[in-house]
Amino acid sequence: MLPKVRAPETRRMITLEVLASTRLSPGFTTVTLGGPELEHLTPMGHDQIVRLFFPREGQDRLRMPSFSNEAWMAELLLMPKSRRPWVRNFTIRRVRPELGEVDIEFALHGDAPASSWARSARPGSPAGIFDMGMSYLPPAGVSWQLLVGEESAVPAILAILEHAPPSLVAEVFLEVPRTADIRPDIVAPEGVRVHWLARDGADGLPGTLALEAVRRSPLRPGRFYTWVAGETRLPTGLRRHLVNDRGVPKSDIAFLGYWRHGRSSPG
Repeated sequence: MLPKVRAPETRRMITLEVLASTRLSPGFTTVTLGGPELEHLTPMGHDQIVRLFFPREGQDRLRMPSFSNEAWMAELLLMPKSRRPWVRNFTIRRVRPELGEVDIEFALHGDAPASSWARSARPGSPAGIFDMGMSYLPPAGVSWQLLVGEESAVPAILAILEHAPPSLVAEVFLEVPRTADIRPDIVAPEGVRVHWLARDGADGLPGTLALEAVRRSPLRPGRFYTWVAGETRLPTGLRRHLVNDRGVPKSDIAFLGYWRHGRSSPG
């Protein structure tokens, strides 16, 4: 699933270290990274995506790829696993250039490599990032927006809302593992309605509640832009519903499969 992306004008591999780790709720934690090389990151806001590199268990240090272009993946896969770092996609939650800090928010999924690393990250732990750009690109002429995601997309949607203009009108559906993961104090324009959906042990894959909630919703009138992300069945299912059942043009939908249940990411 390859959405349209606005790439950064320049980018390079950036090596950082953990400054702090903050547990937000049972299902979410924020890791703050920093270091002199952060000056090479250009903040874009919204859902700015980075590749996050972190060591595998037992590695004595972080070995980053040397290429700052599309050849980095081939270089990474040629490394033996004894030296190859883990790499995963994450959205920048917040960046504070004046302090040399960037926050990456993690939805904690069992013993997945990124979740395990986020739980164990301590000040001084090495990590690296590589800027991938942003996919939230609403077209001109839409009267409102539909933003949908399960827990893996919650950080991106909250970042989008924090960077939104005061004039934004939107319906937002956020699915989280449990009621304790709902955040009542999010920052959003007055025209935004946020619908929190907690699974609280209910059966079904992440994203099922959000998909069904949108299907049942009357939605607002007028042309709208949709940004949806999460476990791959959510974005593909919602896009199919909007196009087939509501007549939404495909060009007005950005859909991203962040992960697939039962299948690990390469790298």
